[in-house]
Amino acid sequence: MKNHSAITTFILLGLTDDPRLQIFLSVFLFLTYIFTVAGNLIIILLTLVDSHLKTPMYFFLRNFSILEIIFTTVCVPRFLYSMTTGDKYVTYNACAIQLFFIILTGATEFFLLTTMSYDRYVAICKPLHYTIIMNERVCTILVLCCWLIGLIVILPPLSLGVQLDFCNSNLIDHFGCDASPLLKIVCSDTQFVEQLILIMAVLTLIFTLVCVIVSYTYILKTILRFPSIQQRKKAFSTCSSHIIVVSITYGSCIFIYIKPAKEGVAINKVVSLLNTSVIPLMNPFIYTLRNKQVKQAFTNSIKKMAFFFQRIR
Repeated sequence: MKNHSAITTFILLGLTDDPRLQIFLSVFLFLTYIFTVAGNLIIILLTLVDSHLKTPMYFFLRNFSILEIIFTTVCVPRFLYSMTTGDKYVTYNACAIQLFFIILTGATEFFLLTTMSYDRYVAICKPLHYTIIMNERVCTILVLCCWLIGLIVILPPLSLGVQLDFCNSNLIDHFGCDASPLLKIVCSDTQFVEQLILIMAVLTLIFTLVCVIVSYTYILKTILRFPSIQQRKKAFSTCSSHIIVVSITYGSCIFIYIKPAKEGVAINKVVSLLNTSVIPLMNPFIYTLRNKQVKQAFTNSIKKMAFFFQRIR
């Protein structure tokens, strides 16, 4: 991108030119975005104000919700603006910022999910030492490390990417500034950059996935040693929501980056759309609907709000 002064704006081609489909997508994205932000904000507020949710597990969940809000806010509003106004132009700087935050939040999310699996390992396999090992200082350091490692992982390919030269074409065949369609309109040799992106992505995926699998292997061994079925169910219920989120996150990532190249960009766009709208919406519901403490905290908060409004009338 050394000659980015020659190309100061890009044109996002989006998903479709069909007006009816654009209306449907606009309504769909608007609703999913509102519910995603609202759902994750509720989790953030509940974990801040409810005394029963002042544990490491909910501290990590709060940070995960923050990540989800940032990720979906970086992607969805810009796409909504393009569809509703017809303005498909995006500046070079805006595109670079969007790409940076998409990759950063994505990478950080994998390391945070790994940290959450370690938290479950300590809670189930070392319950007597849980409060000592996972104290507030350690939890804060772990979250900061997730952000720092995510930044370290993305900096090498990004620093090389901004030095690439663009061709005369400024058409991005996507609804956002994604790395893959951007590399297709670059004039200079992208082989090394693409290999570096693949290496960093695969290393991140394999390292975090192995850590998650190791954690849950020990968790499963410990749960199977519990004497009663009730104890096993209770222990497993604390992990089920995290397992579902891990499966969805890793599954979608593997599908995007390890599928055959001949599938084309159309499927990539659809999967990317689901990743930026539907999956961030699902996570709050997965954690609340399968978690009695969160549901109880939410019910208590509603009762307190109702009682407060009755008093001020």
